[in-house]
Amino acid sequence: MFGNLRGWEIFVILGVIILLFGAKKLPDMARSLGKSARILKSEAKAMKKEGEAEDAATAATPADQSAQQPVAPRTIQAAPGDVTSSRPVSEPNRTAQG
Repeated sequence: MFGNLRGWEIFVILGVIILLFGAKKLPDMARSLGKSARILKSEAKAMKKEGEAEDAATAATPADQSAQQPVAPRTIQAAPGDVTSSRPVSEPNRTAQG
């Protein structure tokens, strides 16, 4: 689709974009888009590391699991810059009843 565009057509499209959004808003939009891409990339890496850690933990023997440190309580993460909404999560204690 874009392979058929000539040079002057690209300039017309860029001109329309500048007229719609304004020259002052475009750098802010590009900056916020880049910030969002960095956040998405870091979250994807964190999820991948967490998955690898869980795979390694399930492959460990029971003797290795008893030697590990106690698990810290899980917390709900707040939005960046919002420190008031982060709180601990109470999870039910699942014990075998027989």
